[in-house]
Amino acid sequence: MQIHCFQHVAFENLGTIANWATANNHIISYTYFFEKDFVFPEVSNIDMLIVLGGYMNVDDETEFPWLKQEKEFIKEAIDSNKKVIGICLGSQLIASALGSDVYKGPETEIGFHSIQFNKTALSIPLFQHFTNPYIVFQWHGDTFDLPKGAQLLASSEGCKNQAFLWNTTVLAMQFHIEMNETVLEDMLKHDGHELEENGTFIQKEVTIRTSFHHLDQNKTDLYELLNQFTQL
Repeated sequence: MQIHCFQHVAFENLGTIANWATANNHIISYTYFFEKDFVFPEVSNIDMLIVLGGYMNVDDETEFPWLKQEKEFIKEAIDSNKKVIGICLGSQLIASALGSDVYKGPETEIGFHSIQFNKTALSIPLFQHFTNPYIVFQWHGDTFDLPKGAQLLASSEGCKNQAFLWNTTVLAMQFHIEMNETVLEDMLKHDGHELEENGTFIQKEVTIRTSFHHLDQNKTDLYELLNQFTQL
């Protein structure tokens, strides 16, 4: 499978998704928006698009003009029936590409928090192996309206729309199930100042570090999710 990744910041990469892809002999190509000479692929040349997170907002087109073209490419990939996965900012970009509003959420979530899968999620192979509730890493302040035709899959106390499935080809997840310790350490290094903000769902750095043990289970469950998603 030819996988293409949209990566927005240098330190926030595919994490454990890259390990899964290597183990399954998939080929990964990249568009690095943090580099001057980034390029978009031809939609016809890819099988799956993975859109990662980042600190920018989906409508920051003045500061990041490429966002407009990125959203257009995501829509083209969806319309071409490609597999599309979005994580954090990636989920918001997918929601925007599908015509939904993206805006500041009622709560900022940073840290390891519980999400609750609904009956829809637990009735499909993608999430049947997950425990419920489920602890996973979060780092976001924005949220989105559920796109027309999408199925809501998960919610948290601080964010109603945590994940959705659109048809069987598009999966958007507000949470960071792809995290490994290296990426998480880099996020704490570069964006750790955000932990100083006040918020019910903003954890201290020491609390986040004592929760690293959840990453192993996240990796196991993500691998099975990806195996199932590629077969849909």
